[in-house]
Amino acid sequence: MAALSAKTIKNAFLAQHHPRTRHGTRYNSGFCFRNTRSMHSFQECRLSVADSSAKWLNTTTTPWTSFDKQAVSCNAAQGGSAVSSSEKVDFLKLQNGSDIRGVAVAGVEGEPVNLTEPATEAIAAAFAAWLLNRKEADGLRRLRISVGHDSRISAHKLQNAVTHGITAAGHDILQFGLASTPAMFNSTLTIDERNHLPVDGAIMITASHLPYNRNGLKFFTSDGGLNKADIKDILEHASKIYEESAHGKQQEREDASRGVVNSVDYMSIYASDLVQAVRKSAGGKEKPLEGLHVVVDAGNGAGGFFVDKVLKPLGAVTTGSQFLDPDGLFPNHIPNPEDKTAMKAITEAVLDNKADLGIIFDTDVDRSAAVDSSGRELNRNRLIALMAAIVLEEHPGTTVVTDSVTSDGLTVFIENKLGGKHHRFKRGYKNVIDEAIRLNSIGEESHLAMETSGHGALKENHWLDDGAYLMVKLLNKLAAARTLDSSIGSKVLTDLVEGLEEAAVTVEIRLKIDQNHADLKGGSFRDYGEAVLRHLENAIGKDPNLHKAPKNYEGVRVSGHGGWFLLRLSLHDPVLPLNIEAPSKDDAIKLGLAVLTAVSEFSALDVTALNKFLQQ
Repeated sequence: MAALSAKTIKNAFLAQHHPRTRHGTRYNSGFCFRNTRSMHSFQECRLSVADSSAKWLNTTTTPWTSFDKQAVSCNAAQGGSAVSSSEKVDFLKLQNGSDIRGVAVAGVEGEPVNLTEPATEAIAAAFAAWLLNRKEADGLRRLRISVGHDSRISAHKLQNAVTHGITAAGHDILQFGLASTPAMFNSTLTIDERNHLPVDGAIMITASHLPYNRNGLKFFTSDGGLNKADIKDILEHASKIYEESAHGKQQEREDASRGVVNSVDYMSIYASDLVQAVRKSAGGKEKPLEGLHVVVDAGNGAGGFFVDKVLKPLGAVTTGSQFLDPDGLFPNHIPNPEDKTAMKAITEAVLDNKADLGIIFDTDVDRSAAVDSSGRELNRNRLIALMAAIVLEEHPGTTVVTDSVTSDGLTVFIENKLGGKHHRFKRGYKNVIDEAIRLNSIGEESHLAMETSGHGALKENHWLDDGAYLMVKLLNKLAAARTLDSSIGSKVLTDLVEGLEEAAVTVEIRLKIDQNHADLKGGSFRDYGEAVLRHLENAIGKDPNLHKAPKNYEGVRVSGHGGWFLLRLSLHDPVLPLNIEAPSKDDAIKLGLAVLTAVSEFSALDVTALNKFLQQ
């Protein structure tokens, strides 16, 4: 990680410093806001930064947070200058598919803060209004909405903003604190009146594996995550709320009509359900993983709970687990199961500790991967193959829905060895999940939807992409096997993917579109990218060595030279990712050359990365 400026370090501390509440405390929403009016100073504050050891910081007295009747404002977001709700915010630019993403912490050059507290407050209020409308309730109905966050340094100030936006609209909030994205969805289903559950809706504050200065919001109802159209509606309404607030048109509710805030330790409830699932698979045995050595790498995200709240109660040995403490600067590695450094870290932990299994999560635990006792990574196509093997044992013949970049070898494995059906669809975990739901609705049974990124959802788990639940499915298999033979380790999992054909060369090359290039002629990058794909499709038809995939839902997928390539348009960015898999480097080069020859006339397309690959 690059060295951080003094300003960034200061912002990091300010974003983390906040008044904490005790478990079970119930108070009127005015409490958490009025009490933050006081001025806090911090002297000699300790902060762990990047690769260096913890440092002592000396600062002058600095105002933390102040609230007025219209908006939340926090000096941390602007590095010392208060945020005003009158500042212009382009709310629609915060949309990232079915999520909201933005810059929440200042200090990175060229990345101004756009996910401010006032903007977040307006978005939360808009979600509450959307939820009321969806439930066809009148404005007098009082909703219960849960909010949780990952380990990001801006999490607490955004949680305060969400809380203010919801309670000022007259609805109640359950604050879960550090939580996982799947747990937030689960809170809409859990029946536990003592803890005010289930909730009507849930908000997760996270930006997955993005850099420390980013953050975002995900929304859930009992039907699952919201879709793109829902997010657009919420952001449009948030913009109106924000403008009205800036002009003093929003009326502040009296304390009696404000929502109530409760602090709930929901992660313990959620983890207990995971524990019970494993015990059930082992015939009710209390410690079915006794003696099994499992190491976890949480990447300093929200997944550290899995060690103390799931593995240890099941009897597993967890020595060697690493990066369990939350640290929103992510000083050890990016918490991302697709990242090579992250996978190297968990692999080394398994080998160094002679563990039976390694588990790694992303920041908010909606993705995961594993490593077996030999150090073999169980991610991407291998993890999909492993999950398909487990699910097809339970549901013979079912359809497995995946994203578009899965390998031809995976198709052969699912259909020829496992007897299932492989439905390769589009990139985007929501696209994959929604397609599986659609197939079921038209009579084609599907029980598993997975992306190579590590997002995986099962019908039995309400189609929630839950990295912890995926790992529990692996643990279920291990626990059941160990009831028959306590010496069995992760080999039982590795054996399930025996026969999966894997390419010797796998590469992804990103071809960027220069949006300022004259070749676009004022059009959008999306239109330009589609033109590139059409031209490639036509060119491929003239090459007898290349064959277009008979069924394809995204981009141009072509087989040839013993491998395949897929060129597609990114869901959100001016980029055409090119995926190539081949049995040798020479074959991969032949596929790459075919693409380069076809797209060379598109001068706004930067093919530098492709040329570099071809010249290696």
